[in-house]
Amino acid sequence: MSPFPLARSLGIEIETLGEGHAKGTITLAEDHKNPHGSVHGGVIFTLVDTAMGAAAMSVLAEGEMCASIEVHMRFIRPVFEGTVTADTKVIHRGKRVVQLDGSVTGADGKLVATATASFAVIPLA
Repeated sequence: MSPFPLARSLGIEIETLGEGHAKGTITLAEDHKNPHGSVHGGVIFTLVDTAMGAAAMSVLAEGEMCASIEVHMRFIRPVFEGTVTADTKVIHRGKRVVQLDGSVTGADGKLVATATASFAVIPLA
């Protein structure tokens, strides 16, 4: 099973690019759009949250998991078609919290949204 089942159902691809860095992409379809024809903000949010989760997981030790505490999104411009990319990075890995930054760009390379987040580090045992 994919570690990101919701992402898989939306068509989001996640790639971990090294310790503390992950990228997510989605190629937009009609099902991703709101009534105005632009991508629904929830799709962008899910893309960023999932990519940040992958970045956070890349800095966890065995026996740890993570979960979003808070994610702040700032939407800059609408996007209507093409592939959208979220580039996310860990900016600080503390004992109990991972802080992250992310940016989302459209196929034209223009900034669509920015995000900051805090993820809890949760011991499994």
